[in-house]
Amino acid sequence: MNKLLQILFFLLLYAGTANATKIKGHVYDKQTGEAIVGATVVLDNPRRVTNTGLDGTFEFKGMATGSAKISVSYITYQTITKTIMVEKEDNEHLKFYMESDSKALDDVTIKSNTVSSTDQGARRLEKNATQIMNIVSGRAIEISPDLTVANVMQRVSGVSIERNSNGDGQYAILRGMDKRYNYTLVNGVKIPSPDNKYRYVPLDLFPSDLLDRLEVYKTLTPNLEGDAIGGAINMVMKNAPGKFQVNANLSSGYSQLFIDRKFASFNSSDINYKSPYELNGKSYTATQNDFTKGTLDYKYKNPAPNLIGSLSLSQRFLDNKLGVVLAGSYQNTYRGSNSTFYNTAVNGTDAYAVITNKSYREFSEQQQRTGLHGKVDYVFNQNHQLSLYNVYVNLKNEQLRDAVTTTYNGVYNPALGNAELVYNTRSRLTEQQIYNSTLHGDHKFFDGKFKLQWSAVYSSAKNDVPENTSISLNGIQQNFQSRRLSLVNTSPVNRRWERNTDEDLAGYLDLAYRINIGQNKLDVMVGGLYRDKQRSSFFNNYTLAPSAADASKIYGIDFQNYTGLNLVVSNPTGSVANPLTYDATEQISAGYGMFKYASAKLEIVGGARVEHTNQGYNLLFPAGESFPKGQQIYTDVLPSLNAKYFLSEKAQLHASYYKALNRPGFYEIVPGKVVNEEFQERGNPNLKRALADNFDLRYELFPGASEQLLVGAFYKRIKDPIEYTFQADAVRGQDIYYTPGNFGTANNYGAEVDYIKYFSKIGLKANYTYTHSRITTPKTTRTINPATGDIQALSVDQERPLYGQSEHIANVSLLFKDTKKGWDAQLAGAYTGPRINTVSQFLNNDLWQEGFIQMDASAEKRFKSGISVFIKANNILNTPTKLIIKGINPENNKINEDLVKDGNTLVRSDYYGQNYLVGFRYKFN
Repeated sequence: MNKLLQILFFLLLYAGTANATKIKGHVYDKQTGEAIVGATVVLDNPRRVTNTGLDGTFEFKGMATGSAKISVSYITYQTITKTIMVEKEDNEHLKFYMESDSKALDDVTIKSNTVSSTDQGARRLEKNATQIMNIVSGRAIEISPDLTVANVMQRVSGVSIERNSNGDGQYAILRGMDKRYNYTLVNGVKIPSPDNKYRYVPLDLFPSDLLDRLEVYKTLTPNLEGDAIGGAINMVMKNAPGKFQVNANLSSGYSQLFIDRKFASFNSSDINYKSPYELNGKSYTATQNDFTKGTLDYKYKNPAPNLIGSLSLSQRFLDNKLGVVLAGSYQNTYRGSNSTFYNTAVNGTDAYAVITNKSYREFSEQQQRTGLHGKVDYVFNQNHQLSLYNVYVNLKNEQLRDAVTTTYNGVYNPALGNAELVYNTRSRLTEQQIYNSTLHGDHKFFDGKFKLQWSAVYSSAKNDVPENTSISLNGIQQNFQSRRLSLVNTSPVNRRWERNTDEDLAGYLDLAYRINIGQNKLDVMVGGLYRDKQRSSFFNNYTLAPSAADASKIYGIDFQNYTGLNLVVSNPTGSVANPLTYDATEQISAGYGMFKYASAKLEIVGGARVEHTNQGYNLLFPAGESFPKGQQIYTDVLPSLNAKYFLSEKAQLHASYYKALNRPGFYEIVPGKVVNEEFQERGNPNLKRALADNFDLRYELFPGASEQLLVGAFYKRIKDPIEYTFQADAVRGQDIYYTPGNFGTANNYGAEVDYIKYFSKIGLKANYTYTHSRITTPKTTRTINPATGDIQALSVDQERPLYGQSEHIANVSLLFKDTKKGWDAQLAGAYTGPRINTVSQFLNNDLWQEGFIQMDASAEKRFKSGISVFIKANNILNTPTKLIIKGINPENNKINEDLVKDGNTLVRSDYYGQNYLVGFRYKFN
C-alpha cells in the first residue's frame, strides 16, 4: 500500500512539474486587437516550432526552467522577439501584439485590405456594421463544401434555401420570408433577375470562388433600397491587395446518381435560338423541316467527370496607385434526380386528396456555369479614387426529363394490373446570364469632413429557353408487364420558345458631412438614385401531330427513334399571340436623408427614404383582356432607425426599426392565362405592393477575433402580403388557376442564435432560428346541401404559415485546423424544418415539404510550395425532398407503397444522390 502511495505521489509531482514548465501565449493584431491564426512561433534553445490555433493561442510543454527566447512571425507583419524566464510554476500567459509591415496606401485602400477575406475581417465588419448583418468570409467559402453562392447561403443563420430539380440550392428564404421579399447586390449595386416571371435572382448562377465575402443584410438603413422585407444579399467580389497574387484551383468529381443509372442527353448543337415566326415573319407557315431533330435525338450513357476550375490574378502598379484584379470561373457538372410524384384530386365531402395516378421522373442535367470578374481602381491621392468593375455570369443548363405516368381507370390502384400509361420526354436548354458594369468614385474634401460617392451603372439580365421540346406517347400495361406505345395522342410533340431580357440604367449619389461635437461625431448624409428598367418577354409555341400514316405506329416495332417521325404542324403560324409576349418598363426614383451620431457608448443612425415607382406593361398581342395596358404609380416613405449601445469593448446591444416594401413582378400584373403542365396560371393587374414594419433586437458579443455570440429577436408586420393561391374562374367555375393576390395582414416573428467558438485546432459554428408566421387566405371546402342532397362548394378562411416559412432552421459545422501541418477540415450539417411547398385551393390540402438534414464535408491539405489538395462531398446522406399532405383519404390506404404514415400522405419524393469532388489549389502570395 505504501509503495502504491509513493507511486501516486511521484506521478502527481511529475504532473505538477510538467504543468509548471508549460508556456502558453496569445498572438494579436496590434491595430484591431484580433487574434492572428496560423502565426509561426519559434522557441530557441532547444529550437521548437509551433503555430497559433484558431483562437490565436500557442503552447510549449515540458520546458526547462531558465531563460528562453521566443519569436513570432506572420506574413505581412513585423517579426516580434521576446526573452522570457521560465519558472517551475505560475508562468505568465504571454501576449504578442503584431504590427503590419505593409506599405500604407490611402484610407480607402487600407480599409479594403484590412477587411480582406478572412474570418477575422468578417467578424469585425459584423461588429462595426450599422445594420444587423451576417457575413461569410472568402476563406470560409473557399474551404467549405459549397460551389455556388446559393449553397453558401444555407450556412447563414435564419436562411433556408429552395432546391432546383437537381438538388442544388437556387433561392434563399430569409427569416421565413419567401425569396420574393429579398434582393441581390453585387458590390452594393442591385442587379436584375433573368427569371422569366419574378424579380428574385437565382443564386446558383454565381460561382462562389469569385467572392471576397458574402454579406446578408437583415435590416436596412435609408441609404439602402427599400424593397427588402426579408433582407438583402450582397456579393462582394475579389479585390486587388497591395501585392501580386495568384489563386488557381482545378478539380473533378462524379455524382453517385450516375454510377447507379445512365445519364440521358440530347443533341443541342443545332438548336434554333429563334422560332420560325422570328426567322421568317409572322405570316410564315412552318413545317417539320423548320425544327431541329437534335432535341428528339436521345442518348443514354455514362457522363464525363465533372470539371471545376477558377483563376484569379491581382496586382498593384504605379507605386500602388493602380490596382487590377481579373478572375474567372468555369464549372461543368452533371447532376440529376429520381422523382416519384403522386397526383391527387379532392373527391367527396371530406376534402382529403385521393391519389389518381403516379408519375416516375428521371432528370439528367448538364450545367455549364461561367463567371468573369474584372476590376480596375486608381488612387489619385488620399482624397480621390475611381474604380471600374465588371461582372458576367452565365449558366447553361441542358436538361432531359424522362417521365411515365400510370393510371388505373381514373385512379391509382396497382392491384388492378391493367393500366393506361403516358410516356413524356422533355429536352430543354436554358441559358441565363447577368452582366453588370459599374463606374464608381470616392471623393473627400475639407480635410475629409465632406465625402462624395457616386456610381454609374449598366446592368442586363437574360433568360433564353429556345426550342423546348416534349413528346408524349400513350401506352397500355396488361397483366402487369406487357406494354404498347403509340402516337395516338392528338398533338404529341410540342416545341416552344421563351425569352425575356432586362436592361437597367442607374445612377447613385451619396453625400456626407461630418460635424465634431466634442469627443462625439455627427454625420449628416443625403443621396438618391434613379433607375430605368426596360423589360421584354417573348413566348411562342408550336404543336405537331403525326401524319395519318404514322398515327397508329408502335414504338419499338414500327419506329425505333423519334427523329424519323413524319409530323404535321398543327398551328403553322405559331402561338405568339399570348400574354407572355409583352414589353414592360419601370422607373424608380429615390432620395434619402440620414444622420449618424456616435459617442463612446452609443451609436444612432436614423432617417427616411422616399421611393417613387412607375411600373407598367403593354401586351403586344392582346386577346380580349380587360387591361391590355396597365400602369402602377405610387410613392412610399420608408423611415428607419438603428441604435447600438456598447456594453463593453466586446459586447453591444443592436436595435433596429425599418419600413420596407415588396413590389409585384412584371409577370404577376400582366393579365392572361398561361397553361402549364400541371395547372393554369394567371396574372393579377390589381395586385398591390406589400408594405411591412420590421423590428429587430440583437445582443452581440465578439470575445475573440473570429468568435461571436449573437442572440436576437425579430418581428415583421406585413400589410397586403403577396401569396399565390388556387382560385376558381369567376365565369367558368370549373376552371381553377394559380394566381397572386393580397391577403390582409400577416405577422412574422422569431428568434436567432449564432455561435462561433474556437479551441486551438477545433472550431464550432452553430446557429438556430425559430420563426412563426400567420396569414389568412380563402380555401374551398365541400358540404352536402341539406335541401337538395347535392355536394356544394363553400369558401372559408384558413390561417396558415407564410409560403416557404420553416419554423425551425439550424446549422452546425465542426472545423479542424492545423496550421503547422496545413490541414483544414469541415463537417457541415443544415436542418430545414417543414414548410409549405404549394398552397392548395382546398381546405387542409396544402403540400408540405418534410423537414430534412443535409450533410456536407470538405478537407484540404496545404503544402509549403503554395499548392494544396482538397476534397468536397455534398449530400452525404442522400437526403431527399419529400412532399406530404397533412391528412389521410381511406382510399390511399389501399395502395401498398407505404404512402400513409403518422396521419400524412406522401405525394412526392426526389432523390439527388451524393456528389464528390477532388482537386488542387495553387496560391502565390
